Amino acid sequence: MTNKDIYSFLIEKADFYENPEFIVSDPIQIPHEFNKNEDIEISGFLTATIAWGNRKSIIKSSKKILDLLDNSPLDFVLNHTNKDLKSFNKFVHRTFNCNDLIYFISRLKHVYTQQKNLENYIYLPNKSISEMQSNFHENFFKSSHEKRIEKHIANPMNGSAAKRINMFFRWMVRSNKNRVDFGIWKKIKSSDLSCPLDVHSGNVARKLGILNRKQNDARAVLELDTILKKILPNDPVKLDFALFGIGVNEKFK
Repeated sequence: MTNKDIYSFLIEKADFYENPEFIVSDPIQIPHEFNKNEDIEISGFLTATIAWGNRKSIIKSSKKILDLLDNSPLDFVLNHTNKDLKSFNKFVHRTFNCNDLIYFISRLKHVYTQQKNLENYIYLPNKSISEMQSNFHENFFKSSHEKRIEKHIANPMNGSAAKRINMFFRWMVRSNKNRVDFGIWKKIKSSDLSCPLDVHSGNVARKLGILNRKQNDARAVLELDTILKKILPNDPVKLDFALFGIGVNEKFK
């Protein structure tokens, strides 16, 4: 295929996969259970944080987290007591354990006490997405903690592909016109987002010849973003639906 054919193919596939049916089997269904922006942010952030491994497992563990938060994320974050946190002691999702969750809840309380929402806490004017994410990483881990907890939020400045945090940004920033993403963050432009590169999207991108780097890291994200922004300058990560959808659902060769 020519570049023009590849670009048209990706746009067609993105249009096909970006619809409410995508939600049924994807972790994005978790924040879709809420209407209040703050609840969407918190549930989306915690879900994205544990979004590695089998999607069914991610969804199951995310629902357990919501149960622990009494299915009222903002209210729990702001008003919980130490006694409320005792019920967390059996939670674990892969390497994300009860102590990690407790730390995240405590820092989210700080976030929502200091700011009205998570967007205000993260957003930095005239800074790139990577710079915002790096600054967020630094601020979020300012309280006393085990060093190992820091791995749960990627820092792209350290060379990470930052798949989960880029996915969370996509959820919050992109328009909700197709009823998949939410579009509740207004300060960050869709044109500035980075693709949440993972094994599925990476493999498809390489087979199509729009990604040459073999590792899924920050340099691969930059390479892929450059191409996706040529295809859809105003909304490059819409094409994540194509790359991921093809990788998960189709026998693509």
